[in-house]
Amino acid sequence: MPRTSTRSKPSVNYNQDEHEHEHEHEPSESSPAPTSSTRRRTTSKSGSTPNKVLVTDKAVHGKRKTQTQTQTQTQTGEGGSEPESDDRAGDAQQPRKRRARASADNNKQLGGDKMVPLAERTTVSLLKKTMYIGAHVSAAGGVQNAITNATQIGANSFALFLKSQRKWNNPPISADAKHQFISNCKSHGYSAAEHALPHGSYLVNLAQADQDKAAQAYTSFVDDLQRCESLGIRLYNFHPGSTGGEPRSAAIGRIATQLNRAHAATASSSVVTVLENMAGAGNVIGSSWEDLRDIIALVEDKKRVGVCIDTCHAFAAGHDLRTPDAFEETMRAFDEIVGFGYLKAFHLNDSKAPFHSNRDLHANIGTGFLGLRAFHSIMNHDPFRNMPMVLETPIDKKSPDGKTIEDKQIWADEIKLLESLIGMDPESTHFAELSARLQERGAAERSRLQEQVDKKAAKEAKKTTRGGKGGRGKG
Repeated sequence: MPRTSTRSKPSVNYNQDEHEHEHEHEPSESSPAPTSSTRRRTTSKSGSTPNKVLVTDKAVHGKRKTQTQTQTQTQTGEGGSEPESDDRAGDAQQPRKRRARASADNNKQLGGDKMVPLAERTTVSLLKKTMYIGAHVSAAGGVQNAITNATQIGANSFALFLKSQRKWNNPPISADAKHQFISNCKSHGYSAAEHALPHGSYLVNLAQADQDKAAQAYTSFVDDLQRCESLGIRLYNFHPGSTGGEPRSAAIGRIATQLNRAHAATASSSVVTVLENMAGAGNVIGSSWEDLRDIIALVEDKKRVGVCIDTCHAFAAGHDLRTPDAFEETMRAFDEIVGFGYLKAFHLNDSKAPFHSNRDLHANIGTGFLGLRAFHSIMNHDPFRNMPMVLETPIDKKSPDGKTIEDKQIWADEIKLLESLIGMDPESTHFAELSARLQERGAAERSRLQEQVDKKAAKEAKKTTRGGKGGRGKG
């Protein structure tokens, strides 16, 4: 996806999960993770809902270690195997070794290929509102592995890549991987049709004007739709594309044309192509509700098009969610311009960057500029029931030896955090304390990004002032 960071864009690497492509993912104090020795979890035999999330900080600034302790009462879930990273998302072949990516503590194996469950899955029907919360998990080694990876973190929905994101040509999904995916969904109680949200290739730009490149993008796009159909997946999320510097209206027309072609080519399918809203940098399409509306207006089969709202992207593009009033106004505008009938899913991410910065920098829930109150509004909004809500928050951190590792406990804890917000009193002392602790955790990173934004604004203002004076002098 187009990056809004000032850093150069790294090559797309399937050995990384999606959130690593979309935002700055260097470890920081804004996304700490608990160690296995400090986690406490209680499980009720009755399967009652998550009722309390405790966030505690230890040590001080500098080499600070923050520990998140989550107390939950949930149904007992099942663990799964953890595959190592591999380009062959569609194959069930032996995966290659991953370079120091697995968390040393959290991903240890217990007896053969069984993994330690990082959190028990909550029975959604026991929640006060049926919210299906999960994360974008790895499908390395075969799409079937996404199920066990989702189960490991206690997810009730999940996103995945259906093939490698760094190359155009990919082998088809093997028959074995397909059957295992369907079997794993059934055995673990996942509805692929309702709560799986595959993410499209970052290489694909349906707004591409160049005929050869447009044909390449279209072929890859249709291939993904066919993969969805073969797996029983109904929702397919993708980024609208970029104008490439050409008129926006023409680019939107090309996106709709490609969608209509793709729908016709998969006429027997019910897969819904789900447009994702974007952060609004440069030539990227989809940062305004009007962009999404205009694409949908040109799509012939309205049953096969929808929208996924990414909370970080929305905030970065100027759609405020921070207060109840702001949330209500933003949702009212979305409903009026696009229509709630088209809303199919959420990507749940806080924002490292300030409001309307057009910077796509995901932060852990409650630690960014959006804050916990925004996510409380989302988790308690009735129209959002029963749709997949997928985390794309950072899970990378530095190990004691300086290597970058993944700590999937972060996702497991964030899922429980979000579930705990359902029905929680936002005016309670508990909510205020929880919100304050999370904000403290991300304070350093927010300050760093705010300083960057302020410097850029000052520089642009100075240029404008100089330009104005020059213009008057010539007059």
